[in-house]
Amino acid sequence: MDLFTGVLPFLHVAEERSFRKAAERLGVTVAAVSKAVRRLEEELGARLLERTSRQVALTSEGAAFLERAREAVAQIRAARETVAQAHRAPRGPLTVSLPFILGPVLLPRLARLQARHPQLTLHVRMSDRLSKLVEEQVDVAIRLGGLEDSSLVARRLLSTRWMTLASPAYLARHGTPEHPSRLERHACLKFVDPRGLTREWHFRTSPGAGPQVVRTRAAMDVDHGPALLDLAAAGAGLCQVLDFMSDARLRAGALVEVLADYAAEGPPVHALCLPGRQSVPRVRALLQHLVEELRGVTAW
Repeated sequence: MDLFTGVLPFLHVAEERSFRKAAERLGVTVAAVSKAVRRLEEELGARLLERTSRQVALTSEGAAFLERAREAVAQIRAARETVAQAHRAPRGPLTVSLPFILGPVLLPRLARLQARHPQLTLHVRMSDRLSKLVEEQVDVAIRLGGLEDSSLVARRLLSTRWMTLASPAYLARHGTPEHPSRLERHACLKFVDPRGLTREWHFRTSPGAGPQVVRTRAAMDVDHGPALLDLAAAGAGLCQVLDFMSDARLRAGALVEVLADYAAEGPPVHALCLPGRQSVPRVRALLQHLVEELRGVTAW
């Protein structure tokens, strides 16, 4: 029991780098916090904090314990909240992290979620970097691509595929490629990622085959995904984007798909949360809402 009761005081001291600030957060005295942390260190048989008259610093053992302690406290809070709100409507703050590329797809759907549950307060954080869910107090992170952290709970929201697009005017002038190997004769508009690397195009080069990289010469490259669609719609050449990016322009007829028989599967979209958080009413409401809203979104 001493081990458990000392975790929260240690967590606050480690985050604030101050016994005084930790005591203020907990509503107790500095002496009580210091005593709790000292008992925790005695139980563990390791020094977690280095204390001087001016600062508090983590030891290597303290840094390792802090990471696990954060996860444990987050799970306990999630369990308490799940029990407390099991029969209540979704309410309270909900922090969602999503990459910029998914903004046009998800932001209107998040707006509909808030309208559906007006007692929710949504905090949307747009970022292309991987969020640290515990440290940044993120409830749900929406991510595009493979999963790296197996400790998180993942819910698949969307399957994607690569679409190769051109304007009707461009195809009228230069013809329609009938196979990926014919792209060498066309103006290809390529995407440059934040690392400065040009993304090569992916196709199934034969029916039933897996995705393969087909290298093409870039007539023009750009480091902003939607700009590829602007260039292609203006007749500058062909571009390859994920299907959910192109829906509006396809409907409007500004772009048409080519090489559809060779389209390759794209990276999946997942919702990620800490273990136990998927049962919290507001998190569960978000996941259910997005699954419903995104069903069939890749009809193109």
